[in-house]
Amino acid sequence: MKAAVIGGGVIGGGWAARFLLNGWDVAVFDPDPEAARKLDEVLANARSALPMLYERALPVEGRLTLVESVAEAVAGADYIQESVPERLELKHRVYGEITAVSDAPIGSSTSGFKPSELRDGMADGARLVVSHPFNPVYLLPLVEVVPGDGDPAVTQQVTDILTSIGMRPLVVRAEIDAHIADRLLEAVWREALWLINDDVATTEEIDEAIRLGFGLRWAQMGLFETYRIAGGEGGMTHFVNQFGPALKWPWTKLMDVPDLTKELAAKIGDQSDAQSGALSIRELERLRDRNLVAILRALKGEGSGAGQVLSAHEAALVVPLADVVPLETVARVVPSDWTDYNGHMNESRYGQVFSDAADAVMVHVGADADYVEAGLSYFTVETTIKYLAETHAGEAFRVATRVLLGEGKKLKLSHEMIRVSDGAVLATCAQFLVHVSLKTRQSCAPEDHVRAAVEALAAAHA
Repeated sequence: MKAAVIGGGVIGGGWAARFLLNGWDVAVFDPDPEAARKLDEVLANARSALPMLYERALPVEGRLTLVESVAEAVAGADYIQESVPERLELKHRVYGEITAVSDAPIGSSTSGFKPSELRDGMADGARLVVSHPFNPVYLLPLVEVVPGDGDPAVTQQVTDILTSIGMRPLVVRAEIDAHIADRLLEAVWREALWLINDDVATTEEIDEAIRLGFGLRWAQMGLFETYRIAGGEGGMTHFVNQFGPALKWPWTKLMDVPDLTKELAAKIGDQSDAQSGALSIRELERLRDRNLVAILRALKGEGSGAGQVLSAHEAALVVPLADVVPLETVARVVPSDWTDYNGHMNESRYGQVFSDAADAVMVHVGADADYVEAGLSYFTVETTIKYLAETHAGEAFRVATRVLLGEGKKLKLSHEMIRVSDGAVLATCAQFLVHVSLKTRQSCAPEDHVRAAVEALAAAHA
């Protein structure tokens, strides 16, 4: 599959990274002479952060090509993402160049223009939709898809493509300026400007109010579920009845905005510099990405919010084990939240790695989720782990597993955790498991198909 990205800035570069790291070939056109450098920096962040979200390996990275024209970028593309600056005449010119040589669906990253405005003058505008993402595109799953009066078949095609690369398409049911999310952000932004203008709060104090308070609630429940809880046992109806009258009080200035004078702009700039100016933009991006990885992984563990999207995408990445010796039972990247105060992977996480490897063997021999649901499984009764080298966040590794013993109730495994970059063995584990009944919690013989598969593996690995 090939994606074409027209415009390789912050958003276009994020799109390119999202497609590349999900196995798509990507062609990027951007006339900026600095485009290659900027794209490389976005990709470096993405290659470090995105794989940390998953408990398994992403597809083999696609091939990136920087090209010299729109026509060259879109040739043979299955999907086209336009991310040029927010100038309507520029977008129209780009669409003309695209449609002259390609009939692939087109998504626009625009945050403000409506589909009808984008399609003006297009002979075949039905295959263009708004596909508005959020920065960083390679980590945040939301993408607002606005079809307007476009072709429903194209909308479905676009949403299927975006879902396949781990995103959550939110189809906006009507054309509206700034779609959904940016309209909400605009309201908060306006009020924040007034708070600074009136010397009520600084940029840092406003950010503290968001990230230490309602921002944490919004990340996993959004606005309405949060307020439903605030309504207590009476739920949302009680909340609306109780707090509705407050909407008539002059708390905010949502329909107005302070004049963005040079003095106010300088004030905002000075406060922002004092708040985080000690870090470069690239350092801030890497900090943001590490924080997002930790939050998203926590949400994935609970199956909440964006974590649901991650879990669904991860399930689609499952590849059955090849019946080779040794088995490659785990292939993934070390996430940043696995490291400790010494800067390397905490020893408890090695236990998780080898537990995951054993689970992969169990699935391979038929002791899968259905088998466990039926009341049978293998329990680990003994492990011996040897730590041979430091393991750091962002490092890709694989686990090679051998079946040393498979007789009756007994299953003995040997694991090697191997760094991909240089083949170094990072840790080893000898693991002994016994087949049990989950009803009696006592050892018992496995079912015939599992026993036969285990014995066949043991013979092959002998």
